[in-house]
Amino acid sequence: MSFVVAIDGPAAAGKSTSARALAERLGFRYLDTGAFYRALALKAREAGTSFDDPRALFAVASDTVIDFSGAPSRAHVFLDGRDVSEEIRTPEVSEMASRVAAVPEVRRLMVQWQRAMRARGPLVGEGRDLGTVVFPDAEVKLYLDADLDTRARRRARELQARGIAAPVADVREDLARRDDRDRSRADSPLRPAGDAIVIDTSGMTPERQLEAMLDVVKTHPGCPAPGGAG
Repeated sequence: MSFVVAIDGPAAAGKSTSARALAERLGFRYLDTGAFYRALALKAREAGTSFDDPRALFAVASDTVIDFSGAPSRAHVFLDGRDVSEEIRTPEVSEMASRVAAVPEVRRLMVQWQRAMRARGPLVGEGRDLGTVVFPDAEVKLYLDADLDTRARRRARELQARGIAAPVADVREDLARRDDRDRSRADSPLRPAGDAIVIDTSGMTPERQLEAMLDVVKTHPGCPAPGGAG
């Protein structure tokens, strides 16, 4: 089994930025599990599927192919062969993805797809249930968190930089609603794995987040040397 670094945490805690940078530094593959749900949500919306119909959502998922390519810093997401890397990064798709992720049958199917990525070599994965469900045997488990106000400001800046109007108050409300849904769902709720190392990123720069993660990963005796991921 390939070496896995599983990074979990709520939205805007710094997971994506840190996971990409960590994968680049280590020479590992990068797995964004949230992109699975975002891509599926986009397809469901375009097909006019009701997000209140679990069976219909599972049917869409069962007839979907999602793949990734490119370096971690330039990862592309493909939905049935179509590059949807930009389309899936809107607040609307984020909200729909959280609803899709709450469907147990869909989550179980996604977990199968995500686990299959391990066969391609060592990876850094980020999401909400990697350390608890997808890769419970991951060599390294990290849980990144930050206070809600910090996360709201981060996400608002990120969206505004892409030309999306995003008042901090509205972003904060969206994040709080998503946090509640993710933490209270019956199947794979958002929580740190019992053996995860929790890192509070509230006052950290991206560079400091990366160094904190590297400090943990590099001390693992089984960690492959950079460039030796295959």
